[in-house]
Amino acid sequence: MRWLTLILGVAILAGVASVVIVLRDGSTGSGTASAGQTAPSTPLIGSPAHSEFTDPCGTFETAATTPYAVSGYWLIPASDPCTWRRQLEAIHRLGGDTVVRLGFGLSPRETDDTGQILEASTPEGKDPKPDARYARCVENGLSCMKAAEKDLQAANPGNRITGTYVYRTDERFGPGIFRCPQMEHEVVVGDAVFFRLLAPEDGSDDPTCDFAREGRGYHLILVSAGVKDSLSELLDLGDRFGIKVFPALPLAPRDPEESTRADPRHIGTLTTLTRRVLQDYGDRFKGRESLGGVYQPFELQLRDWPDPSKVQTLQVYAEQHLIVEQELPDKPILVSPYIDSRRRVKYTSTPTQVAQGFKALARTGVEIIAPQDGRGTGKVGLFWPNWKNKPVDDSLKPVVGESTYATAYYGSTRDYYRAMSLARQELVQEGVQVELWANVEAFEPSTSTEACGRQGTRGRTDKPRLDTQVTLAAPYVSKIISYMWSDFFTCGSPSLSEEIAADWDRPIPIEAQRRARQIQDGLEIRGYHVGGANVTLSWPGLDTPRVVDSATVGWHDTTPIQGLPAGTEKIWIPVDWATVPDGVWIRVEVTSVDGRKSAEPVYYHNTG
Repeated sequence: MRWLTLILGVAILAGVASVVIVLRDGSTGSGTASAGQTAPSTPLIGSPAHSEFTDPCGTFETAATTPYAVSGYWLIPASDPCTWRRQLEAIHRLGGDTVVRLGFGLSPRETDDTGQILEASTPEGKDPKPDARYARCVENGLSCMKAAEKDLQAANPGNRITGTYVYRTDERFGPGIFRCPQMEHEVVVGDAVFFRLLAPEDGSDDPTCDFAREGRGYHLILVSAGVKDSLSELLDLGDRFGIKVFPALPLAPRDPEESTRADPRHIGTLTTLTRRVLQDYGDRFKGRESLGGVYQPFELQLRDWPDPSKVQTLQVYAEQHLIVEQELPDKPILVSPYIDSRRRVKYTSTPTQVAQGFKALARTGVEIIAPQDGRGTGKVGLFWPNWKNKPVDDSLKPVVGESTYATAYYGSTRDYYRAMSLARQELVQEGVQVELWANVEAFEPSTSTEACGRQGTRGRTDKPRLDTQVTLAAPYVSKIISYMWSDFFTCGSPSLSEEIAADWDRPIPIEAQRRARQIQDGLEIRGYHVGGANVTLSWPGLDTPRVVDSATVGWHDTTPIQGLPAGTEKIWIPVDWATVPDGVWIRVEVTSVDGRKSAEPVYYHNTG
């Protein structure tokens, strides 16, 4: 009896420990000021009402105590659910309200005579081998491909499989992924889970499911899935932490002749898989606040295409995005194209050309465009107009060599985001609604700093450089996100995320504008954590910099600024413009009350 009492006691304690009580304090928006979020200077941004919750991975805090200017991050799919929890807790602590998860690609494959799916690539001179992952898919002694073909031909002897595709994921879909359950089903072999999908080769995804009327060609899509559904786990965490999740759409197959282009020959099968996945999301996640939208993972370089309708990747985008509009009409599509500003490389683009490419991309149905800022790859530089004749930063030399900014690049990060911001305004006037975010790259072009896990030859950057990226991009975007959390924010000691947490409220000015207030003329400085700061003004020819205490003679306004990222605020200081020479670039430095200077100044060109 004592043993029974002891067992019951342990069970009761375990039950109590596993209870999770989570109350959400509203839903988070896109991260823009217009969404009505609290500015980062106030702790507990978008936090659930309770300060902590418990689960099998331990107890986790849900309070955002050190909110930073970057509010979204990319994540690599993780096999350990506790890794998701640790990552989202840390992201939320830095004020993050958005995560974008990388996904997987649809891949056409050859099969052998027994229906075994062959490996995607084979060394030259070697015979292709069966892919071990899909070799486990067996039904009634037949490979899944042969079993599907047998079932099709039982319905009509003229039916045949004319193409085989594979798709690997860590998600486990529900019955919503099946259109024709008499031919499509889940296959479980030990700890391996597969989904067998069949679609007419013409891409119609015929809803009649009439396999008997006439013999047709079909494509088999064999999905290697997870034992548990990782997206459900991620959305549960999103609900708890007040974080929006953007899962990736199936990645289009690449053109074998040019891997940077999507292959339009597979549009029918790609859109079929996309429709099925999104139908399943609609069934299982209807009304989930944490499903923020979907991410288009096929990367594209922004440029001014002579005829966008002939660009293969844009063709694939348009068809795939139409499916999203049909199946998840209330969820936006996020895409993150890249920019190449290097003068000495072919097929790069000026800011004006990128702005035209931005318009063409928006017309494919995307609602959020978050261009990569290019500093991590070295394809774009961080510099001001009055710096163009300075030598490039040392870490950029492996990419552009010994050169000045003007000889290396067509423009700076700021030039490109300004041009795209103007293009966005023109699109809105045309009735095309699209948001412009910035994707600031949290890495350096080489590992001269510090290598990070799975990130190959690129190393992590530091907080001052990340602050600088925010400074250059923020005036023209409504939200700032970063590629990527794992491993650039988590490697090293201290890690980049730890550096941010220790210095989260250092001032980050983003813009200075001449502006009058009441009867006085002066300068308005916008940025993060600028309240009460000392502002230092200097320009060429000025012997002694001018220091102004904004807390004493200035004005501070924390009202959210329409169209700018959440947390931006402004201060104003008086300036006697009669004493400032015309045409000079005024260097504006901001220093916090405790003496911390911003990593990057802003410049104002006094044109009178």
